Amino acid sequence: MRDAAQGPWREYTRHAFVEGLKDGTLPRAAFLHYLRQDYVFLIHFSRAWALAVVKSETHAEMLTAVATVNALVAEEMQLHIGICEAAGISQDELFATPERPENLAYTRYVLEAGYSGDLLDLLAALAPCVMGYGEIGTRLAAEATSDTYRDWIDTYAGDDYQAACRAVGELLDSALTRRLGADFRSAPRWERLCRTFRTATELEVNFWQMGLTP
Repeated sequence: MRDAAQGPWREYTRHAFVEGLKDGTLPRAAFLHYLRQDYVFLIHFSRAWALAVVKSETHAEMLTAVATVNALVAEEMQLHIGICEAAGISQDELFATPERPENLAYTRYVLEAGYSGDLLDLLAALAPCVMGYGEIGTRLAAEATSDTYRDWIDTYAGDDYQAACRAVGELLDSALTRRLGADFRSAPRWERLCRTFRTATELEVNFWQMGLTP
């Protein structure tokens, strides 16, 4: 799926916003604006992963979906709350953040993929966010020339998040094999799933761009 979205994937994982995190040149106001929008995003993203429980066919699939919901709500959202509180933005203010159109378009696209399809359709829309942040975190941890955004980088480069990426990758692989067979790349649905993955990746690019325009 990533190979079928090479152009958008590079735009996403090496966006100017990401490079600003790497060298510390990203304005703090832009970062806080992004964090507020991303907090709202994570609320809907958590709901989408909860929907994955509904769409699951096995106990193992349900366990991974539940673990991901817990990681989002209990860990990743707490990162946003902590950084924003340190900047004088209360949790109530964070929760009341008006949702930007770019945010709405992305989150509703993911939810609709799940509502109208099965677990594979939903995972194809969810995977770019999970995997992309894991890839970005790993690269920035090695390449960062500033510690300005080190807490954000360390979260996504850390063992817990990287383990979550592996778990989601294993879930996607097993879900594909279970529903489409071992040769899933030759199945008629494969191209459609790749298109879903690509569209979600393009929406990630738009999300970063939104972060640059408070």
